Amino acid sequence: MMKRRKIKEEIGRSWLKRYTGTEPEEYGKWILLTNFQNYVDKFALRFDVKVKGLGGPMTSATNSEGLSIINFGIGSANAATIMDILSGISPNGVLFLGKCGGIKKSADIGHFIIPIAAIRGEGTSDDYFPEEVPAMPSFKLHKYVSQILVERNIEYRTGVIYTTNRRLWEHDEEFKDYLKRIRVLGIDMETATIFITGFANGIARGALLLVSDRPMTPEGIKTEESDGKISKKYIDLHLDIGIQAMSRIEKEGEQIKHFLY
Repeated sequence: MMKRRKIKEEIGRSWLKRYTGTEPEEYGKWILLTNFQNYVDKFALRFDVKVKGLGGPMTSATNSEGLSIINFGIGSANAATIMDILSGISPNGVLFLGKCGGIKKSADIGHFIIPIAAIRGEGTSDDYFPEEVPAMPSFKLHKYVSQILVERNIEYRTGVIYTTNRRLWEHDEEFKDYLKRIRVLGIDMETATIFITGFANGIARGALLLVSDRPMTPEGIKTEESDGKISKKYIDLHLDIGIQAMSRIEKEGEQIKHFLY
């Protein structure tokens, strides 16, 4: 068992540099994950650090305080890949800053969602655990995120996210009816995968999702124009909350992963 873990760690460290452009030992112990390059660019500008991995499959940046950010791309396969290779450096915690579609009326554009769980509709997570195993975050990590939202008087929601591999489903009325029946708050393509692969790799994990569209109605479906408006209005706030939460955990030194896997 120990030998297999050592081999896995060595493979992860090797692929981490190849995929993200950052040497394993240069990473901080706290990681922000995102799907969008502008999050990494804004992080790098804020801390006056270099963006690495440009031209490769993923990009990354690390500040002097032990916090890193990675743009791993879109979809559950990429989410699983980054969590697997991060196991090579055993970060203290990972927070996913993603976007999602609001399914319920209470999840409106611009709202933040802290998922209490995610339904595994993407299939990728089936390679890690049987379907009966729930996709759950590390709630201590989410505690820090929620505290900051409350302190800053920012409205947010908690609930269950449905994660799918289907990018184009808005035309499928049967699938939309299914989403209503299972009473999920939002839908995305990565959260369940990050939760399950974090569990499999012994990594504390969480997510703060920004509702970027309302895909259950034709006028609410995301377009390039509408997504651009949402990004311009909310990205700085989204990133700032993630940075503040992870930095506070580091400074206060609270143990996030409080049990053995």
